[in-house]
Amino acid sequence: MKNITAKALLFVGLISIVTSFSSNDDLRNVETQNSAVNSKEVSKTKTYNIRFGLLSQSGTKILSGSYDVGSFVATNNATGETFETYAGGGFQSIPKFYEGIPAGTYTFTAMQGQGGWVGYGSVTGEVSDAQVDADGYITVYIPIVWEE
Repeated sequence: MKNITAKALLFVGLISIVTSFSSNDDLRNVETQNSAVNSKEVSKTKTYNIRFGLLSQSGTKILSGSYDVGSFVATNNATGETFETYAGGGFQSIPKFYEGIPAGTYTFTAMQGQGGWVGYGSVTGEVSDAQVDADGYITVYIPIVWEE
């Protein structure tokens, strides 16, 4: 009886030891997660401040006043990530600002405000050091396509 008990305990101990080891797949997953975290940190180290204005139908650049704008949106063309200044409606004063957009190619647009009196187009542009103006912003003018 002692022999059977000893063998059973030995078997349970052996199973416990074997199942406690990690596989290399677990180590690879940790390495992959760490590199993903590191790449996110690197991509966020250099960000840019965007200043949004409007471009009238006659071609005049507008950086002051109150307009029927719901929000300004920047969409990264490579990742699809979007950055919005404000998700609401009604009249808003411009310029509007968004701080902390990573470098890349973006499509910029504006959403209609609550009144729906103005329609906006979009522009595509590069966010990079070369686009930063003397004030420290990248200024983007969203075209007004129609207005009532």
